[in-house]
Amino acid sequence: MRKIAVIVAGGSGQRMGSTIPKQFLMLKEKPILLHTIYAFIAAFADIEIVLVLPEEYLPKGRELCNHLPIKINIIKGGNTRFQSVKNGLHFVEHFNSIVFVHDAVRCLVTPQLIKNCYEQTIKKGSAVPAVTATDSIRFVIKEDESEVVDRSKVRIIQTPQTFTSEILLPAFEQTYNESFTDEATVVEAYGQTICLIEGDYDNLKITRPIDLLIAERILEEHY
Repeated sequence: MRKIAVIVAGGSGQRMGSTIPKQFLMLKEKPILLHTIYAFIAAFADIEIVLVLPEEYLPKGRELCNHLPIKINIIKGGNTRFQSVKNGLHFVEHFNSIVFVHDAVRCLVTPQLIKNCYEQTIKKGSAVPAVTATDSIRFVIKEDESEVVDRSKVRIIQTPQTFTSEILLPAFEQTYNESFTDEATVVEAYGQTICLIEGDYDNLKITRPIDLLIAERILEEHY
């Protein structure tokens, strides 16, 4: 069974206050993107990696990946996450592949979570990491009117969202819809059941400067 990780790195540094995309920012003397790639290599020695980047950062991506122990296929992203992932799926065959789609800036993903997603996908066809909400949640009905939501039933979705190629590839042949916020919504719109799996609270997405500080602390504790 082929294992392919499509790592989507299409974000900018806008919310980070940076002039370069956040996936290239340094974390513990290493670009965020490399932390992510090494986690997948540590999980599976035979992993194939597809890196999706903004067109203007393709040369920088190639330079960064030039000395890695495995070949990285690098491809240009699109105007939406949907199109970027679809571009990355160009390297995936229709049969006998397990596909991980992962946010490049979720650089604290553990090899164990990656392995857990793989094992569940073999059994159920999909594995979407999720953690239980810990904050109080309210649903807005209209202006000045809201109602409380039972947070024990609310899940915060993470990546790597993992699917068999037989499920994922045809789902991405659909016409784009604004409701497609991640791969799970695409697959669900195609009529497939989404199977959640326990995620990891440390598997945070680097979005703002404070996230870098938190990530540094987590890495110090782990290593």
